[in-house]
Amino acid sequence: MVANSGLNSAQKNAVEYFDGPMMVLAGAGSGKTRMLVAKMAHLLQEANVGPYKIIALTFSNKAAREMRERVSRLCGINGQALTVTTFHSFCARMLRTEVEYFGLSKNFSIYDEDESKAIVKSILGKYGISPKEISPYDVLSYIDDLKNKGVYQGRENLEALGIDLDDPFFKYFDEYEHELHRSNALDFGGLITAVLCLFERHPHVLKRFQQRYEYILVDEYQDTNRAQLELLKLLASEHKKICVVGDEDQSIYSWRGADINNILDFEKHFTNVKIVKLEQNYRSSAHIIKAASAVIGNNVLRKGKQLWTENDEGEKITIAELETEKDEANFVLSELEKIRKAGQEKYHDFAIFYRNNFQSRPFEDVLRQKNIPYRIVGGIKFYDRKEIKDVLAYLRLVVNPQDSLALSRIINIPTRGIGATTLKKLEDLAGQLNLSLWGAIEKLLAGADDFGIRLTPKIKLALKNFASFLGECIYLNEKGTSPKIIFEKVIHESGYLDELRAMRDYESAARIENIGEFGRAIEEFQSATPNATLAEFIEGITLDTTQNLDTDNQMGEISLMTIHGAKGLEFPFVFVVGAEEGIFPSSKSMERGQNSVEEERRLFYVAMTRAMEKLFITFVRGRVLWGQLKFNGPSRFLFEVPKENTIWSQNKKPNSLLEDVGKEHGAFDNYDFSQEVDHERYVIHEKAKAPPPNVKFQKGSRIIHTVYGKGTVLDTEGFGAEEKVIIMFPDGAKKRFLVKFAPITADHN
Repeated sequence: MVANSGLNSAQKNAVEYFDGPMMVLAGAGSGKTRMLVAKMAHLLQEANVGPYKIIALTFSNKAAREMRERVSRLCGINGQALTVTTFHSFCARMLRTEVEYFGLSKNFSIYDEDESKAIVKSILGKYGISPKEISPYDVLSYIDDLKNKGVYQGRENLEALGIDLDDPFFKYFDEYEHELHRSNALDFGGLITAVLCLFERHPHVLKRFQQRYEYILVDEYQDTNRAQLELLKLLASEHKKICVVGDEDQSIYSWRGADINNILDFEKHFTNVKIVKLEQNYRSSAHIIKAASAVIGNNVLRKGKQLWTENDEGEKITIAELETEKDEANFVLSELEKIRKAGQEKYHDFAIFYRNNFQSRPFEDVLRQKNIPYRIVGGIKFYDRKEIKDVLAYLRLVVNPQDSLALSRIINIPTRGIGATTLKKLEDLAGQLNLSLWGAIEKLLAGADDFGIRLTPKIKLALKNFASFLGECIYLNEKGTSPKIIFEKVIHESGYLDELRAMRDYESAARIENIGEFGRAIEEFQSATPNATLAEFIEGITLDTTQNLDTDNQMGEISLMTIHGAKGLEFPFVFVVGAEEGIFPSSKSMERGQNSVEEERRLFYVAMTRAMEKLFITFVRGRVLWGQLKFNGPSRFLFEVPKENTIWSQNKKPNSLLEDVGKEHGAFDNYDFSQEVDHERYVIHEKAKAPPPNVKFQKGSRIIHTVYGKGTVLDTEGFGAEEKVIIMFPDGAKKRFLVKFAPITADHN
C-alpha cells in the first residue's frame, strides 16, 4: 500500500473510509493535500476504481494541476484520465456538452466583470438612471450574492432562500440574465447556477452524472458557497460517497461568498457522516502552535480541533511595539538581517504579512533603499499599481506639461467623455503643429481656429474643464506650492477619488487606501526635506523604482503579501505587521459585529500558522492614516496569545514627541507600555467623537474665487479638511473644489 506509507493514524483513517459521507477537519499544516492524494491513489490502486468514476474539486487551477500531477506520479497513470478540476471549470465543460438543454450554443461566452458591468450600465441607462444615482457595482454585488445562494432565473420558492422578490434590484437581475442569454453568454457565478438549473429541469441529465461520478472529493470545503453546496448534494445523492476536506478555522473568504455554515452544518446536509480530525501539525514549532491554538480557541463558530506537534519547542513569538510605521519597517529589516547573518538563511526564507495592500509601501521603500530583492506575492508592487501610476501621471504632468505620455494616460481618467477617438484627433493635431499634446490642447482652446477637428459641445466643455483644472495645478507648482497640497488638489478635484468611491467594491476600497498611503509617502518626503519640490519627489520615486536590485537566484527574494494571499503558503520566518485595532481586526469588521471579528481572528490564525521557525508580530504606537495621526492601540488578538509563548519587545524612543502627543489625546490611557505587559489591565477605549463642525460654505451661498470671480455654491460635501464644494460661475461652468486649498471667500455684497 504505497499510497498509505508515511501517514499517521488519522490520515490513514481518512484515506481508507469509503462507506458514506465523510468530513475531514484538517488543521493548518496537518498534511491534508498529502491525504487527499493518498486517498485518490488508494481508490485507483487498492480499490481498483476506474479514474472516470472519481471527481476531485478545488478552487484554483494551480491546486488542481498539482494534485493531478502528484496522483499521476504516485500511481503511474496518465493524469488526463482524472477529473481533478475547479468547480467553475467542471461546470463550464459540462454545460458545453449539454447545451441542447438550456438554450445556449456550444460556443457560449463567459463574461468577465467589465463585460458584466457594461450590461448593468446599459440596463440602468434604459431606466434613465445614472451611475451616480445607483452604482453598477452595487447591482453587480447584488446579482453575485443571488448566484452565490443558488438563484437562477425562474427558480421557484426563492423566499425559502431569504430572497426578497420586492427588492427593486431584483428586476435588474432578471433583465441582466435576459441580456446574457440574448448574447449567448454566462458570467462566472452563472456557470454554477446554470448547472443547478439544468439538473432541476432535466433529471435524466443529473442521473447520468450521478452514475458516472461515484466518488466525490472536495478540497478547501470551507470556501464553498451555498450554490456549490447544492451542486455537491445533487451529485452525491446517488452513491453518497463524498469526502470533503476543510478547516473552519481558515474560513476567511466570506467577502467572496464563502459560507462557513457549509462546514459547520455538514451533518445537517448529509446523513451518517464520519468525522475525521487531522490535528497533528508538521509545519511549525511548538510555541507557534500553542499560541495559534489559544487565539483561535476564542472563536465560537468552529467545530473544535486542538492542534499539536512533535516539532521542537522553538523560539518564543516576538511581539514588538514600535513608534511609527517607518520604525516598524526598519525593525523588520534589522531583525531579518540578524537572522540571515547568524544562520546564512536566504531571502526567500522570509515573509512579511499585512492586513491591507497599502501597508506594503513603507517596507518596499526601505527594501529598495537597501537594495534588497523582494516580490509582492499575489499582487503588484506599490509603485506599479494602477492607481499609483495614475496619480503619478497627474503629478508628472503638473511638473512637466509637455509629458504627452502622462497626459494620454489620464486625460480620460476618471471618465470625462474624452475617449480614444478624441485623443487620436488631438495627437494628430500635435503632430501636425509639432507640439506636445498639452501644447496642442492649449492651441485648440485658445483660438477661433478648430484646425479641422470636429468636437461636440459636450466634449469641448469636458476638454476645457480638464485644461482649466490642470492649468491651476501647474500654476500652484510653479509658485512653489508644497507637493502635499498639489497631491490633495489632484486626487479631490480631478474626480479620481469620487469615481473610486462610487464603485463601492473591495478592489476600489483597496485602491483608495493605496492612494492614502501614497499621500503618506509625500508627507514623509516633505518632513525629511522641507523645501523640496514636487519634481524632486517624483525624481526620487523614479530612481528608487528603476534601480537594479540584487536578484541573485541563490538568495531569492523576500515575500511581501496580504494575509489572504498567504493562505496555503509557509515560510521559516514570518513578520505579521500592523497588529492594531482598526487595522487588524479591521474597523469594518468591528462595525459589522462578532461574526466578522471572528473571521478576522481566523485570518490572524492563518497568519500565525504560516510560520515554521520564528514568528514576529508588530504594532505601532501612532500610525498616519489619510493625513491623521491615529493611536489605535495593539490588536485585541495580541492579548489572546498566552504569555508563556511570547516575548514582548518595547522599542520606544527616548523623549518621544509621539508619546507626548498621544498622552495629550488620552491615547495611552490604561495601556501599560512596560516590558512586562499586564494583559488584564488593557482596555480599548471608544472615545466619543466630537460633533462635526459646520461647513464653511453652505449650499446656495455666494462666493468669490480669485481666478474665476463670483459664483454660487450648488452643492457641498464633507466638512473640515474634507469639505468640498461644487460652484457654478456666471458662464455656466461648474467646478469642484477642495475648500482648504481653493482661493475662495464669502461674497457679502
